[in-house]
Amino acid sequence: MSMDQQALYDARLELVNFLIDAFADVPTEAFVETLLSGDVLVPDASVSDRLDRGFAALEAFIDENRDREADAVRDDLEREFTRLFVGPRPPVLPHETYYREDTDFRGEGLATVEASYGAAGWSPPDEYPEENDYVAVELAFLRYLIRRQRSGDVETFGYQRVFHEEHLSEWIDDLAADVRERTDERFYEAVAALLEGCIAFEEEIAMQMG
Repeated sequence: MSMDQQALYDARLELVNFLIDAFADVPTEAFVETLLSGDVLVPDASVSDRLDRGFAALEAFIDENRDREADAVRDDLEREFTRLFVGPRPPVLPHETYYREDTDFRGEGLATVEASYGAAGWSPPDEYPEENDYVAVELAFLRYLIRRQRSGDVETFGYQRVFHEEHLSEWIDDLAADVRERTDERFYEAVAALLEGCIAFEEEIAMQMG
């Protein structure tokens, strides 16, 4: 594998890992410390409008909070994560079946998501407390496919393309728009743009390779 290819895999995985951490649960201390330390790699060159916008918002958030205590920043983010996604009565429900009109929320559509996982030989890890159509779980599946691609398994590009067509790309833009509309917290505005941009970027790769 060339250095360029290796760097692209590293960048893809880093972005997906970041998004999984952002959505999996309230931000951990380690996640916030890494964020504020400036260890989050923001690309020098332009990638796409949505990713560029997301990285710019993330950099602005880091600059605004760099001199604050990590605990205080974490408390702010935990409060907003809980308000947005946990509730009571959260304004945003980051589940595929909530956004789809062809299935009930947490209804039979869950089985079709799980069938995509099973077809590629993946089972969701137990650490996610949400149902298997939750955004962090779908992103964890995407991470699994990227890791297999990096090890030379070209068949997984096909699984990824189908997963975009049938699942991820069907609802992520709507979720990102809702997050943007419902939050004034720059971190989650950045996360929304990066999520949207990441999924569009990944879909393009899967289409080219699949």
